[in-house]
Amino acid sequence: MADYQTILYTLEQNVATITINRPERRNAVTQEVLSELLRAFTRAGDDDTVRAIVLTGAGKGFCAGQDLSAFGGIASGDQVRRAVLDYYKPLILQMVALPKPIIGAINGAAAGAGASLALACDLRIMADDAVLMQAFSNIGLVPDAGSSWFLVRLVGYSRALEIAIEGERISAQRCLEVGLTNRLTTPEQLLSTAQNWAHALAQRPTLALGLTKQIMLQATQQHLETIIELEAELQAQAVVSHDHKEGVTSFMEKRKPVFQGR
Repeated sequence: MADYQTILYTLEQNVATITINRPERRNAVTQEVLSELLRAFTRAGDDDTVRAIVLTGAGKGFCAGQDLSAFGGIASGDQVRRAVLDYYKPLILQMVALPKPIIGAINGAAAGAGASLALACDLRIMADDAVLMQAFSNIGLVPDAGSSWFLVRLVGYSRALEIAIEGERISAQRCLEVGLTNRLTTPEQLLSTAQNWAHALAQRPTLALGLTKQIMLQATQQHLETIIELEAELQAQAVVSHDHKEGVTSFMEKRKPVFQGR
């Protein structure tokens, strides 16, 4: 069992739940938090028994963003550059590349880099009193940790720019309206609802879900011709999988499929 100081990692019925565990600091992140999150997501990716992942925050907030006290005052340009490239970049890239669905269970505020972590999840469910906030411009900074990439793809350039430069709190209901979250629930039911959703996804064909995640991400960047060719290659991988054979067999036998994630 891995030893974590700033996060929690649990595994139940093929679902790994990763919790940022600094409630006294509203789960603001440090280099240690980011390093442990990277280790946890890598662990979940390497573990064949994990077929879906939930990311959430302990206490009343998802993540308040970067813990500025970690810089000991006003950070230098080099400190910020190194923090983004050495700690945020590998974590965000690992989350995006991980071939299993990641559900963000957003409780309370997801602000600044905390919003980036929320947006890096494949799917999001928010408590109805939760908020997303691109707080960077409020302290004279620009979006980082992938926020600009995710925002533009989720809501389009003009709305993404508005969100980024105004730095206002976006309510859960508004997030649902503009496409920043998939679902809403009550604060009391948030974690259990997210885990139930993850358990349902964990019973689906994990290999096919991972390949679908890959092609959807590529579809935001490539031409149609390239995407059709990539779809053909990924479909060739999926068609020889156990779960495809089980899906076809169960359809012919008029029964519910039992997928194994391979």
